[in-house]
Amino acid sequence: MDPRVLADADIQEEVMPGETGPPALSRYRSVLGEPESGTPRRIGDLDCEAWRWPVPLWPGLRFEVLAPAAGGAVWNEWLVRAPGAEPPALHTVEDLTPWSCTVDEAAHAFAPARPLEGTAPTRWGLAFTAPDASGVRREVVAEFTWGLLQRTAVSGPPP
Repeated sequence: MDPRVLADADIQEEVMPGETGPPALSRYRSVLGEPESGTPRRIGDLDCEAWRWPVPLWPGLRFEVLAPAAGGAVWNEWLVRAPGAEPPALHTVEDLTPWSCTVDEAAHAFAPARPLEGTAPTRWGLAFTAPDASGVRREVVAEFTWGLLQRTAVSGPPP
């Protein structure tokens, strides 16, 4: 390995000696600054920290990073609704427009939703049934990038 790369890494470690929290978050802090909030969260058997930063382009959203509380690699990063921001009204398939909702909002609105493996680390999918404007229940596969709805595939009524 090029010794200059190692030297740059050593300098980077020395520049941030007073940093608190899991070391995996240092790249986010270096770009986004200090998070607006850091909240302990338990997901299954894993104790995590959820770190959130404001998103100037979308004041109603926050960029959330999840990392193990004991330290280690960041395992999820996406956009979530800001505390106190009004979520969209999701009642029908027609309400599912691009950028209108987050993964969590769609999953709660059309429960039970089944998570689907994404096509990339920043992509997620959900499968669920939802009524259309006339009340007919449809099968829906929703695709999300960075936690925001991108598109849906809607098929006929479920069996």
